[in-house]
Amino acid sequence: MRNLLLPIALLAFAGVAQAQFMPEKLTPMGEKIVAAMNSDIRTPEEKERDAERKPRQTLEFFGLQDNMRVLELVPSVGWYTKILGPVLAEKGELYVAIGTDRLAPVLKATPSLARVKVAPVDAKMSPAPGKMGQFDLGDFSLGVKDLDLILTFRNYHNLSAGARASLNKAVFAALKSGGHYGILDHTRRHNEPDNTENWRRVDPVLVIREVQAAGFILEDYSAIHYIPDDELRYEVARKTVSGNSDRFALRFRKP
Repeated sequence: MRNLLLPIALLAFAGVAQAQFMPEKLTPMGEKIVAAMNSDIRTPEEKERDAERKPRQTLEFFGLQDNMRVLELVPSVGWYTKILGPVLAEKGELYVAIGTDRLAPVLKATPSLARVKVAPVDAKMSPAPGKMGQFDLGDFSLGVKDLDLILTFRNYHNLSAGARASLNKAVFAALKSGGHYGILDHTRRHNEPDNTENWRRVDPVLVIREVQAAGFILEDYSAIHYIPDDELRYEVARKTVSGNSDRFALRFRKP
């Protein structure tokens, strides 16, 4: 019997080792996201960031499906828009909202993003007094209803406390019952006061409390973007941190 145990153990170990190095089997949704990631509408520089931003795993965690009505908040120049747009082009809808001026030329010049819509938001973004890099919004509406999913990537930290409350309220109103709200941002130490190094980070515990106060249920969190080497001490644009910051991903549900 003892003579049989060693070969069995070796076979089991070999099986585990082989599984670790085998390519991950993608879901149909994962395959569609990867196809969008490989699209020629994305620049080489954008594709280079896929390894650290992990868009497939992130969007799968947030529950993206190709037939959803989705809104992306503060899309900048469209890093995620160029992935979401093709995925949703056939069966779903994609809206972008708040700070879309830089994205407008990209949408106009990219035929495969022709169906992306700019939501009729009435937010008035203005610098928050005494808060470096933060903005106020005032009360506003996103201008659309019955959405399945609203996403924001590394933008929540740019808003003042009042603006975050207004945003969460507007997101709640725009989602259908059972819809989801996904937030990804750079991690700040819990309860750490503002300083010149952490102004582009946000405390995930604070985010949870603020979003729950708007009526949402915290459904899940993910460690996809956990970076143990990030000490949460330095500005995320520093050379030693840029592209290697610890980030949190939270998924909320509207009851």
